[in-house]
Amino acid sequence: VTGASFVVFNGALKTSSGFLAKSSIVEDGLMVQITRETMESLRQALRDKKDFKITCGKVDAGDVKEYVDICWVENEEKTNIG
Repeated sequence: VTGASFVVFNGALKTSSGFLAKSSIVEDGLMVQITRETMESLRQALRDKKDFKITCGKVDAGDVKEYVDICWVENEEKTNIG
């Protein structure tokens, strides 16, 4: 679990890169590089206020363990304290 002050979603990752998605820490935030298709799905999920999961790592990696989860919560006060 990583806490971040901001999140940047970059929809310019090429499918030919061999990655499903890539995440990296940038200063005190998180940058997630995703494909154009994933960006379109993410935008629709945000419009619909639906949870969304981005799987990061190489396409051919058998045991992918890194995910970026976007979750809508009922009580924001308990989630964003501090």
